[in-house]
Amino acid sequence: MDQASRPPGDPEDRLTLWGWALSWPAYAVGAFYVLGPLVGYLLLGLLCVRSYFAPALSASKRPHDIPFGVWVWIVGMLVMLVALFAGHVANALGLGQTIKSTIGWAKGWALLALFPLVGACLHVRAETIYRACGYFSLQTLILLPLFLVAPFVGLPEALFVSPLKAIGGPGPEVFTVYLYTIAPDTGAARWQFLAPWAPAAGLIANLLFISAMEEKHRFWKAVGVTAALAIVVLCQSRMAMLSLFLIYPAAWAVSRILRPTTFLAASIVSLVAGVLAPLLISAADSAINSFTSARADSSRVRGALNRIARERGLEENPIWGHGIVEPGPHYVEYMPIGSHHSWYGLIFVKGLVGFFAFLVPVIWSLLELITLAPAVKAARAALACLLLMLFFSFGENMEMLAYLYWPGLMLIGVAFREGMLLQRKALAERG
Repeated sequence: MDQASRPPGDPEDRLTLWGWALSWPAYAVGAFYVLGPLVGYLLLGLLCVRSYFAPALSASKRPHDIPFGVWVWIVGMLVMLVALFAGHVANALGLGQTIKSTIGWAKGWALLALFPLVGACLHVRAETIYRACGYFSLQTLILLPLFLVAPFVGLPEALFVSPLKAIGGPGPEVFTVYLYTIAPDTGAARWQFLAPWAPAAGLIANLLFISAMEEKHRFWKAVGVTAALAIVVLCQSRMAMLSLFLIYPAAWAVSRILRPTTFLAASIVSLVAGVLAPLLISAADSAINSFTSARADSSRVRGALNRIARERGLEENPIWGHGIVEPGPHYVEYMPIGSHHSWYGLIFVKGLVGFFAFLVPVIWSLLELITLAPAVKAARAALACLLLMLFFSFGENMEMLAYLYWPGLMLIGVAFREGMLLQRKALAERG
């Protein structure tokens, strides 16, 4: 039986599979925001138990060593915590706010290191993650008629807000069960599925698409691609549409970069692009204008928020930042300064220290996964997930959405582990 069809046997495999496959039932009771961190910390607890009893365990149950790439994420997110403490002290935000922000760090930035850690050290298979996304996709397609019919038969946009909001989070949106929303600029229905807002649903769609492209079973591949396309179309996110056509093809090309056919294809593309350069430049300008004008108000607000965050962050508190987001002025519709952009948000909230605490792990992981992609099977999907995270970081706060794309973070850890094992095998053969 191949890896793709073999049922999960290890507890970490089963927890990963059902932790994501049960996302829709969790959303139905308003607990989706809690599910991701819960799975992560349960896996971390399992890792700690396995590490403690490692000498008494069989080789197949012992945790793997932590790859260097995961250490980079761990150090980066710990530096992020230091920046949080320093920013709160520098801005005299008080003990209560510091505790609240620390809990937020544990449910946000910490997950960016936690999931690669458990993915690398526990015996989680990439195939399990792909199949979990397939189960999720099938449920999405089953529920799709309900979402499509809801605005036309008079069903409410939001069904209820879960009492779990009492535990705290980025906002009531993450605990609200929506059927659809009405876009304020067009007045038309827009679907966000189980995400807190529509563009975040596009992030999930791209994760499903990446997993479906790596899935070996034809049925689950078809289900995943169909669900991903449906979500992208209905969430109407420009970023999601663009990334669907760019992210996975880029990772696929990198994974085949050492093949002669890739060089031949690149040569042909370069030649054609050179000949058609004026036409391509004109088409690109037109596409950019259409992209920004599709939601002109949204682009204006985002641009103003980013400018305010950058200018105030660098001028007022360049090292440690302001500690927390702040309400923006009227002309940005009172949106929080430091939201809608991971990088400018970090400059404003956690200063340059926080900015580089995120930048260094991203760059290291990008370089390592590019190196591993031609040789390590899981590295292609992991690279696509990292590129997706990087792409969306220019329009979303990625730590806030970690509970949405944690399977992608686990894939990064799986790829680091397989790369480490491959390197050790090569050294052993040489020695």
